[in-house]
Amino acid sequence: MWDLEQVAARFAEAATTAHRLPPVRVQGYFSLWPAIKREPWEAYADDEPKRFRFPPDPAAIDRMVETMRWVGWLEEQQRLLVWMRAEGRGWKAIAARFGCDRTTAWRRWRRALGVVAGRLNRPGLQRRRAG
Repeated sequence: MWDLEQVAARFAEAATTAHRLPPVRVQGYFSLWPAIKREPWEAYADDEPKRFRFPPDPAAIDRMVETMRWVGWLEEQQRLLVWMRAEGRGWKAIAARFGCDRTTAWRRWRRALGVVAGRLNRPGLQRRRAG
């Protein structure tokens, strides 16, 4: 049986997994220039610091895809609310985005998680339990 905390944890894991995926790049563009080893004093001119992302494991990607299917059960505003919370945004920012009080945003979030948990707990649906 799925409860609200398990559903929320699965959404949070899906958001983390989505952020760990490699960035999407335009296909077909590449540089023929050779890689240049820079001196340490030249590295200060770099505008963007290098980001090293460790890709998620295949099981995490499978859980993320399954969780993304759950989003289809929610209305558009509920989707945005659940995803903002899964990304770790604070209730104050979420409440400002939706134009409501923090308690109201929390109640709407819990209701959306309840919709997902209710669908997952339906008889006849064989789902894996959050691990």
